Amino acid sequence: MTAQYRRRVGAVRPSHLMFTTGVGALVDLPNFSVLVSGLDDWRHDNVPEWEPIAEPRLLAAVKTHHGMRFVEQLKPAPWMPGTDTEPSGPAARVGVPIMPFPTWLRCTACNELGPLDSRVFGFENFLPKRPHDARFFHDLCGRRRSGKKPLAVPARFVLACTAGHLDDFPYAHFVHQGGPCPKASHPRMQMDDRGGNIGANVEIRCLSCNERRNMRQATGVRNLPNLPRCRGRHAHLGIFEPEGCDQDPKVLVVGASNQWFPQVYSAIAVPRSGASELEAKIEQHWDPVSPVPKAMYPYARDNVPAFRELSKWSDDEIEAAVAAVRASKDSAQDPQPQGYPDLRTAEWDVFSARHLPEPTDDFALHRDPNGVPDPLKAIFGDVVQVERLREVRALVAFTRLDAPDPEDPELVSPAPLARETPKWVPASEVRGEGIFLNIPEQVLSDWESRIAGSSALTHHRDAYAEFRKNRYSDRIPGSFDPMRNWPGARYIALHTLSHLLLRTIALDCGYSAASLSERVYAGTEDDPRTGILIYTAVPDAEGSLGGLVSQAEPERLVPLVRRALNEGMICSSDPLCKERLPQPPADYLHGAACHVCLFLSETTCERGNRFLDRRFVLPIDDPALALFPDLP
Repeated sequence: MTAQYRRRVGAVRPSHLMFTTGVGALVDLPNFSVLVSGLDDWRHDNVPEWEPIAEPRLLAAVKTHHGMRFVEQLKPAPWMPGTDTEPSGPAARVGVPIMPFPTWLRCTACNELGPLDSRVFGFENFLPKRPHDARFFHDLCGRRRSGKKPLAVPARFVLACTAGHLDDFPYAHFVHQGGPCPKASHPRMQMDDRGGNIGANVEIRCLSCNERRNMRQATGVRNLPNLPRCRGRHAHLGIFEPEGCDQDPKVLVVGASNQWFPQVYSAIAVPRSGASELEAKIEQHWDPVSPVPKAMYPYARDNVPAFRELSKWSDDEIEAAVAAVRASKDSAQDPQPQGYPDLRTAEWDVFSARHLPEPTDDFALHRDPNGVPDPLKAIFGDVVQVERLREVRALVAFTRLDAPDPEDPELVSPAPLARETPKWVPASEVRGEGIFLNIPEQVLSDWESRIAGSSALTHHRDAYAEFRKNRYSDRIPGSFDPMRNWPGARYIALHTLSHLLLRTIALDCGYSAASLSERVYAGTEDDPRTGILIYTAVPDAEGSLGGLVSQAEPERLVPLVRRALNEGMICSSDPLCKERLPQPPADYLHGAACHVCLFLSETTCERGNRFLDRRFVLPIDDPALALFPDLP
């Protein structure tokens, strides 16, 4: 059996590399865990005819991220079809590189604990069609049964810090309280998991000197002195920070949800407002198309992949469209402000435009010529069916222990994706459909005036300030503004309305709620963006089934909205739910909202089920607080 067959150990979807198992993340496989390597080790050389993902707006936004200004491309994960039909063929040698981590293993028969480089453990992966059967085993175990070498599994604990470092737990250092073993330079260790339901009850014993210590002495704030300083290790890159690290490491269990948080930028591929289909295509493929002179177009049509997208237009039309796009680029957008890049203004401009753009293969909108149905005119100012859309996502960094704030990404320390300055970042594209709903600005501004001094809104503002103080006040140099990036009352109302609609739509559209997503466009009095996009962008699918966009047909939309609002009036957790407001010392960021009535999955909600309150949309409490005191 050649080494090639031993390399493939599993598979994940492209979207997982953005949100669950990206660069630097620990991935649990059936028999062991692995760490996704940095971008320096990813290879596209042996993937025939691969193409970068074209989305100029997203690429420009990625360049604004710290350390990303030299990024030139958005690349898909290296992949080839064919592993199912030919598991030992070329496709088996293509994929995302990983490494076993943690590098300490425990024998499931005798509990011996040791690192991989001790040569105590072996590895087998004999079946090309069953990569999930790959496993480590204890080669010298004295308790093997039926001649089969016992399984070795990853040791349960690792160290991580808020600077993004990840390291093996120092078992020998811990057991010998920072000193060497008096009996051996490379002592044999044993891990005895004794179970229990109050914290970790795992004893680590040195078999050479019989010294032992319980892992309870490594967890919690009071036991931080029992751990060594963070070594500044980026295990996914195979390097240590040359200047070390001044953060205290924390003990994590393998599989802990806070070992990896992605920092992802996403954009819906929309044409410029007023742009033709040809101009939209050229803007999408600007880098390969724009430098080519007209005289070279016949050659480019056969040899430049981007020109295949332009096959139905003449050379004169392409030349004119290139000039138009160049003129629009030269007319200049203002530089991006610091913080999270603005990727939504262009989307809002297209969705709310009086004249919708020409349909393309990636993007198509439809507005009913009769406008908003009469029963809903007090709620919506516009309804647009998004018959086709393409969403592109790019991973720019990740964090450990602390999740990045989507409105203030600099609050936490991101870990690098590569040893060298990256010239590309991993990305994925998904296609789907959606519904865009515009809420009239006058309705929202009148409502904001009514609730401006209310006790309920004051509670939400105070909870937000407390939330930021508890998480960020000790890490922000200089003056601390507890209300920075407060989304405002109208965001809470629009976000709550979005969740009410999402939960109802999921019952009829054919997609599960976890397959749907939301984008809330909540501006201010000076910024007229007041809308909601509910959409599905399904991985590994060319388009979708139309079940979601059909919900915006007038004969379906009216009963759907009525049902969503009326069902939101009652929660089986009432009266506890409808009376809830964030109160000190609590700092949660929701009011009348819970898993029964409003909460959605993490893949659906853009703000982690924060900034929700039914009383700000429906008359469940004081009708004066409700955006819609009179239900349709």
